[in-house]
Amino acid sequence: MLHNYLIIVLRNIKRNQIFSFINIIGLAVGMSVAILIGLWMYDEFTFDQYHSNYDRIAQIMQHQTLNGNKGTQNAIPRPLEMALRNSYNNYFTHLSMATWTGGHILAYKDQKISKSGNYMQPSITEMLSLQMIQGKRNGLQDPSSILLSQSTAKALFGDIDPLGKTIKIDNKDFVKVAGVYKDLPYNTTFRDLEFIAPWNLFVRSQEWVQRAADRWGNNSFQLFVQLSPSADIQAVSEKIKKVKAQAAPDEVPFKPEIFLYPMKDWHLRSDWKDGRNAGGRIQIVWMFGVIGVFVLLLACINFMNLSTARSEKRAKEVGIRKSIGSERRQLIGQFLGESLLITGFSFFLALVLVQLSLPLFNEISDKKISILWTNPLFWLFGIGFSVLTGLIAGSYPALYLSSFDPVSVLKGTFRAGGKASLPRKILVVVQFTVSVSLIIGTIIVYRQIQYSKDRPIGYNRDGLVMVTMSTPDFQGKFSVLQRDLKKSGAILEMAESSSPLTSVWSNNGGFSWKGKHPDLQTDFATIWVSPEFGQTVGWNFTQGRDFSKEFLTDSTGIVINEAAVKFMGVKDPVGMEVDWSGEVKLHVVGVIKDMLMQSPYRPVKPTIYLMNKLDANWFILKLNPAYSASQSLKQIQTVFTKHIPQVPFEYKFADAEYATKFNDEERLGKLATFFATLAIFISCLGIFGLASFTAEQRRKEIGIRKVLGASILNLWQLLSKEFIVLVLTSFVIATPISWYFLQGWLQSYTYRIEISWWIFAVAGLGALIITLATVSYQAIKAAIANPTKSLRTE
Repeated sequence: MLHNYLIIVLRNIKRNQIFSFINIIGLAVGMSVAILIGLWMYDEFTFDQYHSNYDRIAQIMQHQTLNGNKGTQNAIPRPLEMALRNSYNNYFTHLSMATWTGGHILAYKDQKISKSGNYMQPSITEMLSLQMIQGKRNGLQDPSSILLSQSTAKALFGDIDPLGKTIKIDNKDFVKVAGVYKDLPYNTTFRDLEFIAPWNLFVRSQEWVQRAADRWGNNSFQLFVQLSPSADIQAVSEKIKKVKAQAAPDEVPFKPEIFLYPMKDWHLRSDWKDGRNAGGRIQIVWMFGVIGVFVLLLACINFMNLSTARSEKRAKEVGIRKSIGSERRQLIGQFLGESLLITGFSFFLALVLVQLSLPLFNEISDKKISILWTNPLFWLFGIGFSVLTGLIAGSYPALYLSSFDPVSVLKGTFRAGGKASLPRKILVVVQFTVSVSLIIGTIIVYRQIQYSKDRPIGYNRDGLVMVTMSTPDFQGKFSVLQRDLKKSGAILEMAESSSPLTSVWSNNGGFSWKGKHPDLQTDFATIWVSPEFGQTVGWNFTQGRDFSKEFLTDSTGIVINEAAVKFMGVKDPVGMEVDWSGEVKLHVVGVIKDMLMQSPYRPVKPTIYLMNKLDANWFILKLNPAYSASQSLKQIQTVFTKHIPQVPFEYKFADAEYATKFNDEERLGKLATFFATLAIFISCLGIFGLASFTAEQRRKEIGIRKVLGASILNLWQLLSKEFIVLVLTSFVIATPISWYFLQGWLQSYTYRIEISWWIFAVAGLGALIITLATVSYQAIKAAIANPTKSLRTE
């Protein structure tokens, strides 16, 4: 029987090549989209699970009330570590203080490379379950040691055995290589951890860190923990909640609340609002999961529609089988078997399509996904998924075809009337409702991104280059670098700053001014700059003036932004005195338009700029537009290499760094476009097949109309009208659904677009044009056919 079914399926495929091609290709594309999204979701849900202690690892975080708002941060004070060790140590297996993962210069003899790493306490190696290739995990016990990733060791030493070799960090600290660990995978929070240096080395080399040992107000560090097997994360969070407030009475006005943030939530639930977790990527993951289901549903709809549309061609086969004794369940089994066989072909074709598209998909989604060929669960889900798809796609055709009355069929009185076509029309409407919704969503995502990109940033980022002062070799070199670079003509101006132009590295409270409410706890972004900063970046003053070397009093002068003026509630801030913690008296010399240095989707934070070159971490250079960027950078590198030969010259363009703030949203837009395009392609395949069937079914009618004088335009309208009505119906349904969900998505952005009517009009018109283009080929082909051929044959 199975052999007989197989022969029948192969004959049907050969006899109806166009319909078979549409079915197999449509299902394959739909299944490939579902597989891609499934692999992407698997990567998202298994993020950080590389670490064997994944379910016991957490980061210590805190809620604080600043500027009247309850905020959440992962930066904690240094004394919190000892407070937890002394009073709550039985709840933890490991604790590890850490700095922030960032770029550092590693040097071995004449070889110098820039790698991203962190200073951490020794227990981090056990916590992250590092896979050691050489050496041991406990190598960080020695404060003059370092652990390197496999790729870092290869880049620095080549084929030389790195163990025991002495290298230099940032041209100041000598350390010995105590071990080499396997590179961490791409889907982990610590993927950029290319080396780990001892925490004690960091403390020993930084005076400000030593001073922070008992300063509860200095939130500049990270603390990771691994809970003991018997500890419950929620219960421990509740126990340590008030540890900071109890140990530091001065911090009580900020209402600090310490809590544990589990590793399982780091990637997917990273958004916080008013001290509560507000989700994050998890919404996007589920959204694409729904898209995957809908795209697969579109392919199933094609199969159902084309199978039922061709019912008259198989009606006699059903009638004969029933008349010779076939039961309905046997016919259902046959048609479901055909569906499963076609689905099987489609599944293996889908695997080929997925393998071919993965490089592009990985580039778009910023992933390193591969098909899980050796994973039994993948095949279990894949085959089960194919069977389910086959059953869904073949269920309606099987039930419909097997219900035919054999007497009516064999007498020739059977006709699939208007009621038979109604389900097909409903399914086409569902198809284009999904497609139109995806088009609308894609347009709105891209408009939101562009709206944020066009937001005024308060300075001119064109031609701005940032160079990090990564080692002590940069200290004291500003004047000579500025002189030689300006002399070369490569730059117009140069300045120093404590923060890059695209981030804020320091926030401080303790500021007071006349009229400030005594209970208000303040938190200002604080940036130390050299006098040339304003001229270099081109900030815009609304009141007062810029810093100047000509005014000695500017050593205690500050420039504030408009957000600070609004927060402080003053009308004429220039000349106003600002007290900082009772230690420093500052005065406002000018007010600038808000400089957008952090998230482009959130309000600019109240910011204070202070004139102090001693706290600089960055050089900011304004390139000379009279020369090409490549010419200027070559000259800049020459000057830097002359004065700081110990450090490789590395730089960042401010506009390029700013553009990275849109990476997640742009990836979302590209993925939406990718899936919307495939959804439209699948829908068009179905429309093409139905149009072909309709033209074939009505060929005699078309022949008669043509003989009676109907024009090609009349016949085109006849065949296209039904599909136009279906697409317009889809548009009417898709519009309110899209508006509802996209309006909700936009609410997560403080600065957002308004959804305009023309977006829906463009999406509807686009779907209509695509449909007409698809249908027109078959309509015109039928209209120009010779009517004598269709009228002389039965």
